[in-house]
Amino acid sequence: MKLEVVVVPVSDVDRAKGFYARLGWRLDADFPGEGGFRVVQLTPPGSACSIIFGSGITSATPGSAQGLQLTVTDIDAARAQLVDRGVEVSDVFHDTGGVFHHAGNKARAPGPAPDHKSYGSFASFSDPDGNGWFLQEVTTRLPGR
Repeated sequence: MKLEVVVVPVSDVDRAKGFYARLGWRLDADFPGEGGFRVVQLTPPGSACSIIFGSGITSATPGSAQGLQLTVTDIDAARAQLVDRGVEVSDVFHDTGGVFHHAGNKARAPGPAPDHKSYGSFASFSDPDGNGWFLQEVTTRLPGR
């Protein structure tokens, strides 16, 4: 099994489409249907998993998707690229527990993980509805990954 699609709840389909396109994500589909139904699919560069949003797609509250994660090999470069595209991105941080990141801003320490330890450095941003995304720096995969 492979994760293929993640549904992201949004309130304004065209605004969300513009935001994710501005990130440089590939537009895969924009299909209208009967009764106002609409499906928009975009894929981050290099990803095998896409996001879908639209009208009549989900009953989830817009902005309720939290903890969506994008893996990058260089957290500073990825953050700078988003900032250059007009996205408000947090400063790079690491979790004081050293394993993952806590919910919200709890246990965040400024700067990358010591020695840029793989899986340890993060930055966060939100789409216009407040759906929360993280960048996570992975330079060396764990065995078996």
